Amino acid sequence: MFNINKKNVSKIDKTLIISVVILVIYGLIVLYSAGSSLSNHYFRKQIIATIIGIIIVLFIISLDNHIIKKLNIPMYIICNVLLVLVLFFGVGDEWGARSWFKFGPINFQPSEIMKIVLIISLANIIESNKNSLNNPKTLLKILIFAFIPVALILKQPDAGTAMVYTFIIIVMLFTAGIDWKYLIGAIILGIVSLPFLYLRLDQFQRDRILNFLHPERDLSNTGWQALQGKIAIGSGKFTGEGFLKGVQSQYNFIPEKQTDFIFAVLVEEFGFLGGFILILLYALMLYRCVVIAQNSDNLYSQLLTIGFAAMFLFHIFENIGMTVGVMPITGIPLPFFSYGGTFQIINLISIGLIISSSIQKDPLNFI
Repeated sequence: MFNINKKNVSKIDKTLIISVVILVIYGLIVLYSAGSSLSNHYFRKQIIATIIGIIIVLFIISLDNHIIKKLNIPMYIICNVLLVLVLFFGVGDEWGARSWFKFGPINFQPSEIMKIVLIISLANIIESNKNSLNNPKTLLKILIFAFIPVALILKQPDAGTAMVYTFIIIVMLFTAGIDWKYLIGAIILGIVSLPFLYLRLDQFQRDRILNFLHPERDLSNTGWQALQGKIAIGSGKFTGEGFLKGVQSQYNFIPEKQTDFIFAVLVEEFGFLGGFILILLYALMLYRCVVIAQNSDNLYSQLLTIGFAAMFLFHIFENIGMTVGVMPITGIPLPFFSYGGTFQIINLISIGLIISSSIQKDPLNFI
């Protein structure tokens, strides 16, 4: 189970680790500011989650990756069961989706855990069928396997998280060499399905789309969050108003500033410069993930790394995009910045799995 001799520690990507460490520290600083006018428990819980995440990362790095790969199907089944149970026993209706389990002071979101499990299990099943990936029957089997959790998440309903899953699945299949005709067919099907999908959305989801298309449609109600986020970003100018000095942030004009709209807090207090530095750090982290994937000696490790990189990319693009008004608001959090214990731990575990896979000496070539 634990065999450090199977790890080539000298191959650890130091640049990736440094970029993530800086992102975590940067995120904690901004979260402290975002939560200072609300409650200190946001910062304290995030610190605890970060420490737990780091401990798990060290555990994963020392763990033989063959163990993780062998357990992918049991983990997949357990997480799908949790996604079913949360529909009946979960909480979160007041936020628009029943996505959380609550046990006393502890909340956790099964869909966040499932992201990791889906990437691991999907990488495994694609590798196992790599020679027949473009066979219609094989591809259908893989798609059913991949979209079962997506369907369960849509039932919560959590369209934002379902979009993250879909993007991950597409990127992993593309990396594995899926035929372009399937991708083009999926795009056409998606476009044709848009009107039907829109009709199935809840009213709050429709409002988000309508507010995106018409930003001045309902500024005093459903468009308030987007408006205040833009005001905060504009107020930051080049260098920002200063730490703990953002008017929109500190006087609580921005709803959910500690989660969905934390980028607005960052830019208001640290300006364009602070936002640009963040994007550079994200770009460096993603670039090192791509390099690690390119240097992988087996398809499983390559798909694993690309899957996590796709997860991070979608979160980053969608969160920053919805804050500045170029994407609809979906409630997608910002990695290493947004408050959320499960989310923080999952992000750190993802980095741990990338590192662990990249330093494994023997190829993970069994089924």
